[in-house]
Amino acid sequence: MFADRYDAGRQLAKALAKYKGKKGVLILAIPRGALQMGEVLHDELKAPLDIIVTKKIGHPMSEEYAIGAVGPGGEYVVSEGAADVPPEYIIRERKRLETLVEEKYRRYRGDRPKPDARGKIVILVDDGIATGSTLIAAIHVLRKQEPAKIVVAVPVAPPDGLARVKAEADEVVCLLVPQEFYAIGQFYEKFPQVEDGEAIAILKKCQ
Repeated sequence: MFADRYDAGRQLAKALAKYKGKKGVLILAIPRGALQMGEVLHDELKAPLDIIVTKKIGHPMSEEYAIGAVGPGGEYVVSEGAADVPPEYIIRERKRLETLVEEKYRRYRGDRPKPDARGKIVILVDDGIATGSTLIAAIHVLRKQEPAKIVVAVPVAPPDGLARVKAEADEVVCLLVPQEFYAIGQFYEKFPQVEDGEAIAILKKCQ
């Protein structure tokens, strides 16, 4: 159990201590909540913080159930849970979500170029894994930039979601792997929604 995202970030920083002060490290947080953790990692590891934006593709019968995710440049991933979903739905959602991804980059970063991961050790941070689709989409986007290494850092994940992410990343740091997993928020004492204004302020502060 974590007190909040900042507490989770401090515990992750200890687990990632080998990267402290290391040249060529880039921390990429998935907005919005992960920016609170990214702020701690930025301070503790002495590495720059930026964002990578992905949007989950929800099942047509249940928006909260992720069957895939979309990242910048039209990169996307679909899971086995999409087997019963019409292809037309996935195509439509991809186009809609790609627009939202680009809008979020502009809102957070203005017209500045997206962060370049080429040759970097990328620490990809989120406040937890559920299905893993969002993080896997982010990993696919990053692979095209040819980073030296992709390290996924999360406080909590279920065994199946963690296995999916481990198959894609070079290294995964996960502090808690509960057998009974219903939602990421159940493992935090406080898990409030982080508003865009706070997340953008953290990003500006850490750049």
